[in-house]
Amino acid sequence: MLLFSRTLSTERICFQTESGIAAETFGMLFARIFRTELQCRKTERRGGTELYTYDITEPVTVNRVFTKYHFADAGRTIDSGIIATNSLGVFAGGAFLACGSVNDPQKEYHLEFSVPDEELAAELTQLLEDIGVTAGRVVRRGQFIVYIKGSESIEDTLTFIGAQQCTLELMNVKIYKDVRNKANRIANCDSANIDKVVNAAMKQIEDIKLIAAVSGLDSLSDDLKEVALLRLENTDMSLKEIGENLSEPLSRSGVNHRFQKLSKIADSLRRGGAKNEP
Repeated sequence: MLLFSRTLSTERICFQTESGIAAETFGMLFARIFRTELQCRKTERRGGTELYTYDITEPVTVNRVFTKYHFADAGRTIDSGIIATNSLGVFAGGAFLACGSVNDPQKEYHLEFSVPDEELAAELTQLLEDIGVTAGRVVRRGQFIVYIKGSESIEDTLTFIGAQQCTLELMNVKIYKDVRNKANRIANCDSANIDKVVNAAMKQIEDIKLIAAVSGLDSLSDDLKEVALLRLENTDMSLKEIGENLSEPLSRSGVNHRFQKLSKIADSLRRGGAKNEP
C-alpha cells in the first residue's frame, strides 16, 4: 500500500483513497508495524464522494519506512526479496487497496490499477502475467493505468488477492447476464417466428379470399378447399395444427404444399389468368 501510494519520497509519503475500508486498513497496519498512530484527514468531494488522506512528513517516520521496505528516492520498484518472504497475493491485494478499482459487472467487466509511476506499472503488469493474467497499460491524466478486461481474468485476479467473495459475486452476475441474454435471444427468435407465421397466414387468407371472390371456393379441388376453409376459420393456426385437423391428417410440409398451390392460383387470377384451378 505504501509503494503504490500517491506520493512516496524522502520528504513526504501521502496515501489517499476514496475507500473508508482501505483508509482504516492502512492506518491500522501502519500503527501495528511502526508503532505510530497516523491522523486521517477526510474531505468531501464533488458528487458526494469522500477522500481519505494520510500525510506522513515527520523525517524520522519517513526514514523508518524507507529503511524497512528498501525504498529508493530515485524511483519505485517492487522488491522481489520482500515478496518472496511474504505473500505475492497479499502484496497484490495491498496494491489493489492502494490504487485499484473494479467496475460494476452489470455494466462491464473491467478492473484497473491507477499507478503513479511508469516503471512500477510495468512491474505490476509483469507480476500479473506471472500469475497468468494478461493486463494492458494506458496513460490517463498523468496516471499509468494497468487494466484487466474479461470476466475470467478479473475473477482470477480477485481470487489471487484474497477477494473470493467478490469473485463469487462476479460469477453470479455473469451467470445472471448469460441467462438473461439467452432468454432475450429466445424471446427475439420467438417473436420473429411469430411475425413470420402471422405474415404467412395473412398472405394465405388474402389468396383464399381472392379465389373465393373471383372463382369461388367450389372451383377448388376438395383437398385445397378443405385447407382453405380451415385457414379462413382459424387464422392463428400453425401449418402443423391445420394438418392435424384435416379429414385426412397431413404433415406440415404437405399443408405448406397445398398453400403454395393456392398461392399460384391466386397469382394467376391477379394476372388475369384462368379462374379455375390449373
